[in-house]
Amino acid sequence: VEDSAPNRRIIEFCEEYRRAVERRNIGALLSLADQSYYEDGGNVDASDDIDYAGLREFLETKFRTTRAIRYEIRYRRVEETPKKTIWVDFTFSASYKIPTDEGEVWRRQVADNRIELVPFEDTYRIIAGM
Repeated sequence: VEDSAPNRRIIEFCEEYRRAVERRNIGALLSLADQSYYEDGGNVDASDDIDYAGLREFLETKFRTTRAIRYEIRYRRVEETPKKTIWVDFTFSASYKIPTDEGEVWRRQVADNRIELVPFEDTYRIIAGM
């Protein structure tokens, strides 16, 4: 990511999101999401789409059961689109402890992702990608 003042502000916002995930801070995560949040799951199957209400439900149920999270992000690209949304492409490494029938177990996932932001007052809000 090019080192510029706008990009530093965007990355700092994304780091606020990352820290909220690690702290499992549902209130902070919801405050970072825009009311227009919508995630289509990257496919044509509408059954896995999630809006702001669905995000809230996920965070307050399944996410809440997570016992510990380590979430690292390597930022690859920041791009402003013609529609004035901001794409932040990154690779994440997530390790998380969840309850199972056999007890608590650690899981790990490494994947590429894109968070989509919109300007909001003097900061940003996430419209997709959580």
